[in-house]
Amino acid sequence: MKMGGTWLGLPVGQHLLALGHRHFSNTWRNMMYFRKFRLIVCLTGLSCAGLWVFYNLTEFCIFSENSQDYIFPIETFRRIEGNFSQLPDVDCQKNPPFLVLLVTSSYHHIDARMAIRQTWGKERTVAGKRLVTYFLLGSTVNLRQQADIAAESQKYKDIIQKNFTDTYYNLTLKTMMGIEWIHRFCNQSSFVMKTDTDVFVNVFYLTELLLRKNRTTRFFTGFLKLHEYPIRRRRSKWYVSIEEYPRKTYPPFCSGTGYVLSTDVASQIYNISESISFIKLEDVFIGLCLAKLKIHLEELHSEQTFFPERITFSVSRFRKIVMCHEVEPSEQLSYWNHLVTENHAGVL
Repeated sequence: MKMGGTWLGLPVGQHLLALGHRHFSNTWRNMMYFRKFRLIVCLTGLSCAGLWVFYNLTEFCIFSENSQDYIFPIETFRRIEGNFSQLPDVDCQKNPPFLVLLVTSSYHHIDARMAIRQTWGKERTVAGKRLVTYFLLGSTVNLRQQADIAAESQKYKDIIQKNFTDTYYNLTLKTMMGIEWIHRFCNQSSFVMKTDTDVFVNVFYLTELLLRKNRTTRFFTGFLKLHEYPIRRRRSKWYVSIEEYPRKTYPPFCSGTGYVLSTDVASQIYNISESISFIKLEDVFIGLCLAKLKIHLEELHSEQTFFPERITFSVSRFRKIVMCHEVEPSEQLSYWNHLVTENHAGVL
């Protein structure tokens, strides 16, 4: 309503100014809302991208044993050229062992190594046969850690090491390093056992069964896995892509927690390994080598003696096993003391 030159009680000029101010305020408010909306969209996008990166990074490093393991790429060749950086103090020509136990380990497993040195890994004679144990380690980028390994090697003289990154995915390289050492420096031995630091080994029963078997050539035994399929789930620790292994089934192989082979087989695996397609699962890789060599897996005993899982300890049960898995360093000492004390099978 117009009243004497005013519009709703306001001068016309003031009214127009108020309308302009209101329009400007609405425009400014809309711009601010739009900017906030755009910021929210950007933050949401960045969050999604971050989650995507984290998810894929997790898939990449889920196999790692510790935080440094996913920093380095997987080596896709079978053998590490060059010299060994650490070697045990042994002369197999002068005093060849009957059985060499090769234990895959890493810098952080010092407590496990010490427990094994005090128990089943201590050099000893069983039934007149000499047994020795050596630890397989890769390298570390931490100079202090590498110095610690060198000092440990100097003290105990039982470490085998080459210059490759010590990761779970490089376990094939680590195992092949041990095979190479046997081939080059200790092919006078009769048998080799490859195992891990969290495994308990009854070396008395193992020696007894090997002597009873009376086989020294083309022999390979352990926990047999005869009908295994590649795991294609990306988040699995044992994931293998079709590109890495295109076939639908694996050849027969033995669980990597512990297997035993005659020394001649170690040399044959070493010689043939460069012609075998690389796979990061070391036990499968060894199985591929055996398939090409036409070496068949054999049971060591009619009853199960290799246990790739944890089993409950009792002296009566552990007398008749070769190995079991998932054993802590303190348990190594406890199991061993009970077994030896009550069995009177040897001297600590």
